[in-house]
Amino acid sequence: MAGITDGAFCRHMTTLGFDMVTLGGYNADSATISAGQSILSRGRPEFDLKPGELIPHLEKQSRMVKDQDRWNGMLSVNLRATTPEPIIAVSQLKNVDVVEINAHCRQPEITNLGCGQALMENIPYLEKFTREVVQKSKSKVSVKIRANVPGVDILEVSRVIDRAGANFLHVDAMYPGLDTADYDTVQSICQETNLFVIGNNSIRDIESARKMLASGADGISIARAAIKGTLSFDLSQI
Repeated sequence: MAGITDGAFCRHMTTLGFDMVTLGGYNADSATISAGQSILSRGRPEFDLKPGELIPHLEKQSRMVKDQDRWNGMLSVNLRATTPEPIIAVSQLKNVDVVEINAHCRQPEITNLGCGQALMENIPYLEKFTREVVQKSKSKVSVKIRANVPGVDILEVSRVIDRAGANFLHVDAMYPGLDTADYDTVQSICQETNLFVIGNNSIRDIESARKMLASGADGISIARAAIKGTLSFDLSQI
């Protein structure tokens, strides 16, 4: 949740039982930072950073999350970039356990650059991009994708990410027009890949969380249901 999930937010989330929290999404290069300014100007939340500020900002935010004895989970950073290099740079940070390639953002300012969700429309580049991040990163690598994007073969996208060597596949199982996740697509992805699949979308209670896991997902992620800093259910009961 760009503009929301900073170090303070993530640190609080660690008290609710999550074993991974995610900073971001962040714009990681000059092109995406410029796009972020346009997104901000039309009223959507973004992290308002200038070129050169991301690394020191993430060093501070990541320390805020990891500097605590009571939590030994993983810290992920979701990043939007036109090339792999800035994502690889973030992977070098001491407290970052996972860098997540954002192939998910659908804001036009981002997709017009060929990144975010648009990466799924260019499968050869997505594979090359992911492989380079995997080969050069000092952290684990996740890729976040979106289901049911017109003209995109989500299973081929998933197979390519698997082939490129990513550790995690984070699937926003969006089901256009319905207030539920596309569990069938998650099940198909799990059957087609050997990745650790994190299922996302419409997880707001124990029932929806269990349904996502029953579809084959290895884990779940929760965003809007936790946006106020609380959860209406106990994660330990899933």
